[in-house]
Amino acid sequence: MRIVELTENHWLEVAAIYKEGIETKNATFRTEVPDWNGWNFLHHKHSRFIAINDFEEIVGWSALAPISNRFEYRGVAEVSVYVRLSATGKKIGSLLMKQLIRSSEENAIWSLYSSMFPENIASIKLHEKNDFRRIGYREKIAQQNGVWRDTVLYERRSKKN
Repeated sequence: MRIVELTENHWLEVAAIYKEGIETKNATFRTEVPDWNGWNFLHHKHSRFIAINDFEEIVGWSALAPISNRFEYRGVAEVSVYVRLSATGKKIGSLLMKQLIRSSEENAIWSLYSSMFPENIASIKLHEKNDFRRIGYREKIAQQNGVWRDTVLYERRSKKN
């Protein structure tokens, strides 16, 4: 397994993994995968990675997005980690998260933030194993297909920044 930088050249495979996550209805409120330009605009230019297996297939991706455009929040970023459904349970999420954390610290990010559905147990476990702590719960924060959903909030403070 290799972890390398995510570039526009990877977008079709990354978008397919993103689409799988959307279809589970437990990864995001999104209903459609954005195009490359939309996704690229919303994410940091650093801290974008893909996991490539021994067959040269992209099996996961991770990235950071700023939580605000205000200068004071320049070191706070939201985490995204997605793994191809056929590749879950192989520690790919852990590899991507560890690389994301390293990169975030190299790029002066002092706080990583995640908002997840409480039903997404695998994602919660991934975050907790990587020193994220639960900081909150939002009840009926938004609707997904006409159904109100809750989210849990997790944060990880950098030990370096």
